[in-house]
Amino acid sequence: MKALLLSFGLSLVVALCLLQVSGTWYVKATASDKEIPDKKLGSVSVTPMTIKTLEEGNLEVKFTVLYNGECLQIDILLEKTEKPGQYSAFWDTNLMYIYELPVMDHYIFYSECQIFEQKVYAGELIGRTLENHEALEEFKKFVQQKGFPPENIIVPEQRGKQVTLEITS
Repeated sequence: MKALLLSFGLSLVVALCLLQVSGTWYVKATASDKEIPDKKLGSVSVTPMTIKTLEEGNLEVKFTVLYNGECLQIDILLEKTEKPGQYSAFWDTNLMYIYELPVMDHYIFYSECQIFEQKVYAGELIGRTLENHEALEEFKKFVQQKGFPPENIIVPEQRGKQVTLEITS
């Protein structure tokens, strides 16, 4: 589960530096091609992400996840690849891509992750503001085109600086 949370977080930050955007970004929704059972998900919260551009175009990403009552500080290094708009992490087991939405200040980050000899595909909707129903509808169209089951969409309930995730259909 922690690996899946990391993959969600990783792909959320890829485009921020490509577009030379800094600051706070909120997780609006996430989805995966793999089922995330309610019992395994438990109680999950995340804080908004902070991004720092490093030398050579690499990115440092920081966020906190509350998982089963424990706060986990996640620090991830995304390394710029030779392909424009693509980053890798975790010894090239994760690749991230960006999709700009027609909704201002909203992006979808799409990741391909290798977890325990299995490919996992995930998408995340991020935005500068806490709510935008138009962006969420665009995200739902995107994940449908990628073949993700609609029940695998996780929509965060925003609570101050923490984000509580819940399964919706």
